This record gives sequence, C-alpha cells and structure tokens, in this order.
Amino acid sequence: MKEIKWGIIGCGDVTEVKSGPAFNKVPNSSLVAVMRRDVAKARDYASRHNVPAWYDNAEKLINDPEVNAVYIATPPLQHEEYTLLSLAAGKPVYVEKPMTLNTESALRMKNAAINFNVKLCVAHYRREQPIFLKVKQLLSDKVIGDIRFVQLQMLQSPAHNLIASTDTNWRLDPSISGGGLFHDLAPHQLDLMIYYFGKVSSSSGISVNQSKEYSADDLVTGQILFENGVVFNGTWCFTVSEADKKDICEITGSTGKISFPVFGNKITLKKDGYEEEFIFEALQHVQQPMIERVTAYFLGKGDNPCSAEQAILSMELMDSFTKTGRLK
Repeated sequence: MKEIKWGIIGCGDVTEVKSGPAFNKVPNSSLVAVMRRDVAKARDYASRHNVPAWYDNAEKLINDPEVNAVYIATPPLQHEEYTLLSLAAGKPVYVEKPMTLNTESALRMKNAAINFNVKLCVAHYRREQPIFLKVKQLLSDKVIGDIRFVQLQMLQSPAHNLIASTDTNWRLDPSISGGGLFHDLAPHQLDLMIYYFGKVSSSSGISVNQSKEYSADDLVTGQILFENGVVFNGTWCFTVSEADKKDICEITGSTGKISFPVFGNKITLKKDGYEEEFIFEALQHVQQPMIERVTAYFLGKGDNPCSAEQAILSMELMDSFTKTGRLK
C-alpha cells in the first residue's frame, strides 16, 4: 500500500472534529467511506465531510474495495464484532478506546489479529499529544528525581461536559459501554500511567453505585503497584457538585512534583522552591498526531503506537477496579 484509504464504522459525534477530518490531513491518508446505521445521518456526514461513499451496513463498508483500513468508532459493544470482521477481510484496524467491553473480549481481538496476520491498533491517542509527550520527557530526564507515587482525581458533576453528546446516553449502560462514565474516561488516564511507568505488579479497587441515578457505578477508586515500585491511587466520582469538579494528576518524585489535567493543556512543575508552567495550544483534531503514527505503521514505516497487548493492560486495570472490587 502507498496510501491508507480509511473507512469509518460509526461516524457519530465523536468523529465530527476529534478524529474524522484528520484522516484527510495526515500524509498518505484519505477518508473514502463512512458507515452509520441511520443511512440519512451517514449520507449527511459524507456530504459535509466530502466523503465519496456511505453505508448503513458495516460489512458493506468493510468489503468496499476502495477501503483498505478501518477505523471503528462505535460504542464498545460493537468493537469486537467489527474488528474481527475487518481483520478477517484482511484490513488493518484502528479501534476506539476502550478497546472493548472487557479483558476477555480484548484478548479475542488480539488473537484474531495474530491469526489473520493483520495489524491492529487502539486509539489511546493521548500518547502522541505534545502535552503528554512533554510529561514523558520530564519523567525520563528525571527532572523530579525518582518517582514515588501518583495521585489522580477525576471528579465531575452530573452536568459534566467532558463527554461527546449522543442521541441516547449509552455510556451509562454497562451492556453497551462496559461500565459507566469511568469506562469512557479512565482508559485515557490508565493508559498514560502504563505509558509512563510500565508493567503492573498488582492492582485493586472499589466500585459502587452511590446515587442510583442509573445502572452503572458512579464512584470508582483504584490502586496500582508498578513493577518499578511506583504507587498509583486514583478516584473517579461523577456525582460531586459543580464547585468540587476536578481533573488533576500529580506525580510526586524524590525532588519535586509534576501536575497536569488529563483533559487540559497545562503542566505545572514544582521543584526546589520554584514553579514552572508549560502551556500547550489546544489541538484542532485531538487524534491527528495518533492517526499520523497509525497511518505510518499500517504503511510499514513505523512501529505500532498502541498495540492490542498494550491496550489490554488498561482493560485489565479497569476490570480489577470494577469487577473484583464492586460493592453491591
């Protein structure tokens, strides 16, 4: 292949700005087909984004001879099915996070990629954003010495605004999303922790539905011991007041501390009695740096920026927090 010609399965709101337009903006890449079960919405998306073909059936898009790679942006319930169909057709897959509903499903997807010998990449796109690459550089350069522990808080009110709008709030239905809002937001944060600190030695957590406003748990806590000795503590709560909303990750080292929001644009470094800030411009298309890396990987010009094996690690962490630690 000299060019990746993408087809999107699930051209919903999340693809309008975050990802969809980027496929036509990176080298050797173009968006040639989209699919949505509502054919009128698929046609409208294609018209507005100048996409040549649209479908209301995923298999028709997968079998389109013009499509040579598939981006799966449906709710997690369909990730495994569409990934397996695409891999069986010999077409590499870029699948949204969370990779799927649970670890068992993710393992089936990984094994299918191996068995069909077709490439599979997961959209943990924050790995390639400048702000998080800067954090990784600061950690690698030991700017704050040896890392001791990480404290993360994601506190949102019921009127939160971090989630893309949808016709139905499927993210609150565990049968479709795998859990609740935790399963939508935590993959970003947990994948970054794996990206920064490596292999996990042990993990556990508590998961509970306190408000009973919907069927999914609305409070999750998690603890991780990494093999390098770093300790992580995280809290995700989606029922705090507007005044108590918080998005902060604090990495404490032997000589200082790095703080940043996972859904923001500023890093704060505190060390030796002084404070320094690094501020980054918001990206027009947040997935564009990742899509550039994925395209290069599919063309054989680079490594996999987030493999199934890597994504499964965050799936395992989420399961360890919400399955074994679930309180009735």
